[in-house]
Formats: sequence, structure tokens, C-alpha cells
Amino acid sequence: MPKSDRVPAADLPPGAVRPAGHWAVANDRGRLAAVSRRCRHQLADLSAGSVDAEGCLVCPWHQARYDLHTGEMVSGPRGFLGYHGPAPGYSGLVKRFGQVVRLRVRRAVRRGDDVVVADG
Repeated sequence: MPKSDRVPAADLPPGAVRPAGHWAVANDRGRLAAVSRRCRHQLADLSAGSVDAEGCLVCPWHQARYDLHTGEMVSGPRGFLGYHGPAPGYSGLVKRFGQVVRLRVRRAVRRGDDVVVADG
């Protein structure tokens, strides 16, 4: 397995998200998951996001939220381009798109001192 498809487990405490090749690997209170790294909104790198209290991956740019286990967008972005704030109609449209064009999902598993993205 390529070195890029793994994350040191010590670097992935609960709530954290880290890059692993083309994947964003997340720790939701001990449950590990991997999703594709590009937000469906404006292609932000989701590996720079975080996991919220409800176990959703939150985009670092406009806070779109994704279900880590299905890849579905559960709430749309709060803003666009450089604007950060309410955008109800726009947010709803992007959310519908993110429900149809979901993030790719893979299992992430602990192997020794690393968390690795399992093959599909």
C-alpha cells in the first residue's frame, strides 16, 4: 500500500481529519472513515476540515456538512467565493447537488501505528 494512503494514528484524534492520498480520513469518536477530498461546492480540500458533534465532516471554506458514511451532503454551504454568511436559496441548490453527486466513501482501518484507507 502506498505510503500516501495512510495516516499515523497518533495524528488522528477524535474530531480530526487528515489527508491520505486522494482521501480525507476522519475520526468520528473512534469510528474511522475516508471520503474523497474535494467538496462538492467549490472543491475545497476536505482533509483540512473537521468532524462536528453530530459526526459530520465540515468543509473548511463554507461549512457544508457531509455524512462520513454515505458521502451525502447533509447541509449546504454558508456562503460562496469570499462571502461567508446566509445564502438560503443557493445553499439549498448546492445541497441538492451534493445529495446526488456524493463524495466517494472508503473504509479506514487501524493497522499497527497507522490508519489506512482500505481498497474499495
